[in-house]
Formats: sequence, structure tokens, C-alpha cells
Amino acid sequence: MPEIGETLRDARMRAHIDVSEIEAETKIRAKYLRALENEEWSLLPGPTFVKSFLRTYAKALGVDGKALVEEYRLNHEPMGDGSPEPIVSSPQHKQGAGRPPSGPSRGYLIVLGVVLLVIVLLVVGLLTGGGGGSSKNTAGNTPATSSRGATSTTSPARTSQGASARAGVITLSLKATGTVYVCLIGDGGHKLIAGADLHAGSSTPTYRAKRFQITLGNSSVSMIVDGTPRTVPASSQAIGYTITKAGGRKRLALGQLPSCT
Repeated sequence: MPEIGETLRDARMRAHIDVSEIEAETKIRAKYLRALENEEWSLLPGPTFVKSFLRTYAKALGVDGKALVEEYRLNHEPMGDGSPEPIVSSPQHKQGAGRPPSGPSRGYLIVLGVVLLVIVLLVVGLLTGGGGGSSKNTAGNTPATSSRGATSTTSPARTSQGASARAGVITLSLKATGTVYVCLIGDGGHKLIAGADLHAGSSTPTYRAKRFQITLGNSSVSMIVDGTPRTVPASSQAIGYTITKAGGRKRLALGQLPSCT
């Protein structure tokens, strides 16, 4: 069986996908993705994270993640790996040395729960790239709605953004770096850009839809997806993508490119 890193790298190269695209889709930092491909296990947080990253990366590439995790367990995972078990002293141990244990103490369960909570928070932080997108209340913000149904005073901008996210709506705009042909189709087959040339320096309005399909004549364009700039890899032929909130940006085969003619 090919090595883990070789399997991931070959699958990504065959799909013509850049590491930055995988980073945006999986929320795993690019340095960890490269460490997986190079099998530099010492650069990763630990075996628990390695297995989680392998499953997520493999799913994004359409590779058998279960087989990669099993290969890692057999050949690379340190022996005896697992979450540490805190040892909590209890007065019962001092008073009843000869009595059989009656089960985990309450203090032990509390400490174990705290340890598990910390691990979960670390995993979430790593997968979301450090939590840069979290929204914390600042000193001047209006308090959130109370649990008894008081009227919310959240700003209209945040309300609109939250509604769009719940509805699965994604935003898209284009900025041309050279002359490029564009065919952009939104929900219900509506042609947002019905086959037109954009010229260097020109930008489009920000479009909103649950699903976009786009054909580009070349790579002379930058895509801004949900406010994040995304480059288009160099290509000698037309390039097409499907873009959704859940699936991110997925490249289309030549026979699947949308047409505005």
C-alpha cells in the first residue's frame, strides 16, 4: 500500500487542487496539511489530531480515510497513546486502605470532564484556524436578547448576516486582472453574467445565491467568496467551478462547464 503522504499528495495533484483550497474547505491550517503529505508527524499536535486531520483531508479528496487512519495506527502512532487520566486523592483512600474501591469519586469525574472539555476546545480551535472568525461582544455592543423573549437589539447588519448564513446563502464577486470571459449562473439557472468579457481592473457587483456555477476563459481573475479572496490556478483551457456554502468551491470537469450561449 502507498505511504499515507504519497496517497494524499497524489490525489490532490490529480484533482489539480492547491493546498490553500483544501485549507479553506477543511479549515485545517496549510502547515498541517503539508506535514501530513510529508509525514512529518512531529509537526502535528498529537495522534488524536493526526487521525482527525487524516479523515477530514481524505474526505475532501475523495480518498478512503479509514484506510489511512488504520495505516497510521499500525505504523506511526506511538504505543500507549491516549488521553491522560488524572489521579485524584480522596479521603476515602486514607481511611479505608483495605476496603475495595466503590467507583470513581466525584472529584475525579469533575476533573475528567474539564480535561475532555479542554481537548474539544483545542480541536475546534485548530479546525477553525485559531477562531479568528469568532464574534465577541465589545464594550459598546448592545446586550443580546434575553431567554424570556425580550426584543433583540442586535444591529441590522448582524441580523442580515446571520439570516444569510442560516439560509445557506453565499456571496461572490469577481475582480479581473486581465481580459477574461465569464459566464456566471445563480439559483434557478438565472444568468447573472451572461457570457461577457471582463477587462483588467474591472470588478463585478457582489452576487448572492445558494449555488453558483461559473465558467472562466482563463485565470486572469480573483474570486471573492464570502469576503475571502480566492485565486484561480493557471490553466491553458477554460475553468469551471460550483460554489456553495456547504461544499465550498469545487472544480468542474471540462464536460460539466456551464454555458451562457
